[in-house]
Amino acid sequence: MTDKTILRALRGEVLPTPPIWMMRQAGRYLPEYRATRAQAGDFLSLCYTPDLAAEVTLQPIRRYGFDAAILFADILLLPQALGPRLWFEAGEGPRMETTTTRAQVEALRPTGAIHDTLAPVYDTVRILSRELPRETTLIGFAGAPWTVATYMIAGRGSRDQAAAHALKDTDRATFQLLIDRITEATVEYLSAQVQAGAEVVKLFDSWAGSLKGADFHDFALAPTARIIAALKARHPGLPVIAFPREAGQGYIGFARATGADCVALDNSVTPEWAAEHVQCDGCVQGNLAPEHMVTGGEALVQATRRVVQAFRNGPHIFNLGHGITPDADPANVQLMIDTVRGG
Repeated sequence: MTDKTILRALRGEVLPTPPIWMMRQAGRYLPEYRATRAQAGDFLSLCYTPDLAAEVTLQPIRRYGFDAAILFADILLLPQALGPRLWFEAGEGPRMETTTTRAQVEALRPTGAIHDTLAPVYDTVRILSRELPRETTLIGFAGAPWTVATYMIAGRGSRDQAAAHALKDTDRATFQLLIDRITEATVEYLSAQVQAGAEVVKLFDSWAGSLKGADFHDFALAPTARIIAALKARHPGLPVIAFPREAGQGYIGFARATGADCVALDNSVTPEWAAEHVQCDGCVQGNLAPEHMVTGGEALVQATRRVVQAFRNGPHIFNLGHGITPDADPANVQLMIDTVRGG
């Protein structure tokens, strides 16, 4: 449906009310999600069981009527499909077998082999493409190569990505080889999601902000541009949202340089600054601070109105500046939606 509001915004239309969805909108803040997660038994089983993954994707659509649903999965499923072992430690998060040497990079599975592992994800997309309301856009996603590489190198998340920076600085050839392998696999992964029914795809570069100078160009911007060019060659007209989180000045010109149809913004930049420097190139997404979903009240209403007001003269998709947190109050999400849609 070409009249879906998200797709219209991504084409550059300025709409009287911005379409809205929320990063991590399927998640632990919802009691229905927690119930389904318990049914699955563990997080990876939830990701790899299509009926359950589709169910948690649909839950926030049923509850709130968001304009888009984003596939429930995890950015680490792709590197797992390349070979490294992945598991989740209760209360601590993901752990992954590390990839730090050239021999280990070269031993990763061929790109074409990822689909055997990821087939359940594509089945989830197919279910969603059948079951979502006709007016709701289906978004597929993957982690951007730099962010995925940080997990593959360190074997876990870290605040400073020190292990990835160290490999980048001491063995740039091996690091570049790893980035290239992830880039190629990401194209295949997202293309398969589109073939299964995803209407939009998004690249999450959660740790882009730790790349500075030429490194930002080489390992955040350039791989994103390669992925987008390859996807648009295969799927003409496919909209792509890029999220180089905490890029700061790097947001400026990012859409032009990469071919992204929309740049998602974190809340470390003001909406007024982003309207002047980023929205001039096309659609932007964001950027309400996620903590408002916890605290609520009049501050939430005023901050929501500020974002809508700042971006009112250009194409805009309303969203948070990062994912909603598990301690959020579902009632505050409804208040945000009512404020966006009702003023």
